[in-house]
Amino acid sequence: MTKSQLKTIQSLNKSIASCKKCPRLSVYIRDVAKNKVRRFKEEKYYGKPLSGFGDVGAKLLIVGLAPAAHGGNRTGRMFTGDSSRDWVAKVMYKHGFASIPTSQMKDDGLVLHNAYITAAVRCAPPQNKPTKEEMDTCFEYLEQEKEILKNITTILCLGKIAYDATCKLYGVKSEKFGHNKLFTYDGFKILTSYHPSKQNTQTGRLTWSQWSAVFAKAKKLTK
Repeated sequence: MTKSQLKTIQSLNKSIASCKKCPRLSVYIRDVAKNKVRRFKEEKYYGKPLSGFGDVGAKLLIVGLAPAAHGGNRTGRMFTGDSSRDWVAKVMYKHGFASIPTSQMKDDGLVLHNAYITAAVRCAPPQNKPTKEEMDTCFEYLEQEKEILKNITTILCLGKIAYDATCKLYGVKSEKFGHNKLFTYDGFKILTSYHPSKQNTQTGRLTWSQWSAVFAKAKKLTK
């Protein structure tokens, strides 16, 4: 990472943290942070929009849907402290993308290698369902990250919303979404996966072997 990249990403992340462009989401994440669930009642919630995190020189960009209300919105880091956390951290550790196999809190020592994690929407939406207007408003942050992350060759989309946002970002036509599909374009590749939500992992729609296979493919694509 150059000094210029570091300064640019820090400036972007500051802008994201202070964003209040979507009134519904802005009110919701702050309300959740104030009226905590019982299991986290002693913790201080972050309660702000989340920036991406990881290796700015990475070849792999991982795009999710949005922070979880009591996960990223609480801890201040995506895929941290929610039900998806260990599925993400564990598989990334297994395939050499992460320094530790867990993601508990923002200062837990997790470091990403050759990977950067971001999301289509930066605020936790009610029922995990952002509106089209909210997704469109948040899209500019993906565009700015794309400009900064100049080494990206492969984009791993976790879920259809992430896939649609990625296709829009790179100006390509979306295809039928499915798990472990690879789309090759001039200069970059898009890889798709079901999102590691409880709805998918606890029902068996997404098994660990299926999940790991996607990251094994991502590893080969980004060598």
